[in-house]
Amino acid sequence: MVTLSIAQVIGWGTISLPAIIGRQIAADLQMDLASVFAGTSTLYVAMGLCAPWLTGPFVRFGARRVMVAGTIVAVPGFLLLSLAQDPLLYFAAWGILGAAGSASLSTASYIALHEIVGQNARRAIGALMLVTGLSSSVFWPITSLLTDAAGWRTACLTYAAVMLLLSAPLYAFGLPARRLPVDQPAPQRTAPTPAAIPSRSTFHLITAASGLNVVVTLGMGALLVELLKAEGLSPSQALALGSLLGIIQVSARAIDFMGGARWDAITTGLVATIILITAMLLLMMSHGQFAAIAGFVLLYGIGSGALAVVRATMPLIFYDKAAFTRASSHIALPLNLISAASPPVLAGMLLRFGSHALLGFTLALSCAALTFLMLLRHRRPGFTAGEVRGADETA
Repeated sequence: MVTLSIAQVIGWGTISLPAIIGRQIAADLQMDLASVFAGTSTLYVAMGLCAPWLTGPFVRFGARRVMVAGTIVAVPGFLLLSLAQDPLLYFAAWGILGAAGSASLSTASYIALHEIVGQNARRAIGALMLVTGLSSSVFWPITSLLTDAAGWRTACLTYAAVMLLLSAPLYAFGLPARRLPVDQPAPQRTAPTPAAIPSRSTFHLITAASGLNVVVTLGMGALLVELLKAEGLSPSQALALGSLLGIIQVSARAIDFMGGARWDAITTGLVATIILITAMLLLMMSHGQFAAIAGFVLLYGIGSGALAVVRATMPLIFYDKAAFTRASSHIALPLNLISAASPPVLAGMLLRFGSHALLGFTLALSCAALTFLMLLRHRRPGFTAGEVRGADETA
């Protein structure tokens, strides 16, 4: 667990470098800043497109080997980024890093934990996300120091070396092999084992609920400072409140982690989505009052932080062993594409129609997500309405 946490912090921290060196890259490559940040969108698109193709390797070889390979693939990505002289090579580098991330970050780590501890992976995933939520806090200062000392290209070269000499060995020698073959049933644990493979409609409900919440949490989070300024805060006030978001989100993950034995991911998702809806209603009625806007940031941080755990752990309720691996890989495709598209789409809506239109739109998405989560609640294994899952089993 410690090994995986360290490697995930390194993985997410190193690819967050545009937040620190974006202006230097833009000046060197003669690109505008928005195009530089589009490299991250390219990363998410590549991660999403590669995810379904990695289902077979995850099932056949196990997460450890795939994560080692993905980390090694990141090396030429950082090397190409350090050598980029034009936008074409710049975006190609992010495409390689996205392919590497699909094999080594987030979804891959959840699959690894599920291979090791089975249905009890929920608390392990929550603990992992609690640590990796601090990756930017750890690596932004490191990236800044490296860039100030030797330039952004040297920072990229350094991160290529870190992938090869530190992260890959951590995965190779620090992660245990999966304990059971994917086709061997796991022993009964404290969490209930799904009785059957869920229907396609259940899979679609999971994807829809997660995707809608991604738009609200990741999309709005990317432009939170601009949203707060549009609501009447000064730039310094907006930056001060916005900078608290990460701390609040990590705190929310800690709360979910501590209560993981008492409620499941769907219950957490329902509560967190209601908190998000309350936050957006509060901001819409704030009329520029600082206390109300601060309350919005607090509630939004709690809701979005908890939902990050929900997205990772909700498939555990319905899928076991190889089924979880396949489901997670296929859910990753639409979620990563949504992650890539939502920030620019919401930013355009904010600039063109204003903050209230944006809040109304995201409020509607949250209400739809709440509806899907309520439908999923009645399909949980062990729920009295278990017969609803077989109605369209052949869909």
